Amino acid sequence: MGARFVDRFEKARRLMAEKNLDLLLVVNRENLIYFTGLTQIECLAVLIPREGEPCAVTLWLDAGYVERESGLTTYGYYFPRETLASKVVERIRAYGLKEPRIGFERYFVDFALYDGLRQAFPEKNFIGVADLFYRIRSVKEAQEIEFMRQAAAAACRGMEAAIKSVRPGVTELDILAEAEYAMLKAGSGGSSFRPQVVSGERALLTHPCASNKKIAPGEAVVIHLGATYEGYCAKMCRTVAVGRIPPEQENIYYLLLEAQDRAIAALRPGATAGEVDAAAREVVETAGYGNNYLDLVGYGVGLRQSEFYPIIGKGRTEVIEAGMVVDLLLPTIYRPGIGGPRVTDVIYVGENKNEILTDYPRELVQI
Repeated sequence: MGARFVDRFEKARRLMAEKNLDLLLVVNRENLIYFTGLTQIECLAVLIPREGEPCAVTLWLDAGYVERESGLTTYGYYFPRETLASKVVERIRAYGLKEPRIGFERYFVDFALYDGLRQAFPEKNFIGVADLFYRIRSVKEAQEIEFMRQAAAAACRGMEAAIKSVRPGVTELDILAEAEYAMLKAGSGGSSFRPQVVSGERALLTHPCASNKKIAPGEAVVIHLGATYEGYCAKMCRTVAVGRIPPEQENIYYLLLEAQDRAIAALRPGATAGEVDAAAREVVETAGYGNNYLDLVGYGVGLRQSEFYPIIGKGRTEVIEAGMVVDLLLPTIYRPGIGGPRVTDVIYVGENKNEILTDYPRELVQI
């Protein structure tokens, strides 16, 4: 096999056998990066058969580039007389598969591609296997960790710029603009999610984003940023107190910081995701805020900012392995008037000790 990432394909095949799949269809950007190493990708599919060599299908103009850089045998299609769908169907049949069980990703498959496949093969054999892809990607290789360190370094530069720009009268978008510029200058390929700079009661929204609201004295400003490097993500969150904030709100921040510390200490090979969550949850419940707290405190991080294996949450059974990367601690205390502060970091699980990749001071910032 000439593919760059032979071990990744072998991991995929082992999990395919568990699910009795004949073929994996890869068209999602994150998985294409994972299996090819390419970030300049459009109109591309990778086929992974349980028996036989994997291959790529793309526009004929890019076929040489994809084959040279990925090591995969690559078949070009000549649009418009051929399409990605028709070429994928052709290559599946070339594997000798007549009624294949095909595994699909969680996210978007172009309708034209899906329609071409269901006209050629029994749709009843199309299987959603999002968990398989997340499991394959959950334990990182050394190169992946280095990419995430680079992304984390850029995120830290963004956080530094954001905090320096916080003052009464500036807008949330003003602060975000400074952060985004600093991250791009530091080498980020762009944010992996819609960044959040939110203040006051807006910090209690589920998925807030920066707005034209002006920062006011006495508010807590929550800054949640993400950066990427070669497709890999890092994210972090810090809280800034603009002048004096309510003492109970300040206490909430340090309560969450203690919960994060306990979770990081519990995050070790062999522990379950539920045990990591329980370490943080005990701190929150002892303080009397158990009813104002979410059941999830973190996710895997990699080619997505939130991967769905492992999920760090109440009662979760995923086993933590060395080489995983997760973010902790996502939630705040959801109580009006005092809730809202947050702290989040990306942590690499080592054999003997953990590494906080987003290496930036975690105390409450006072300005």
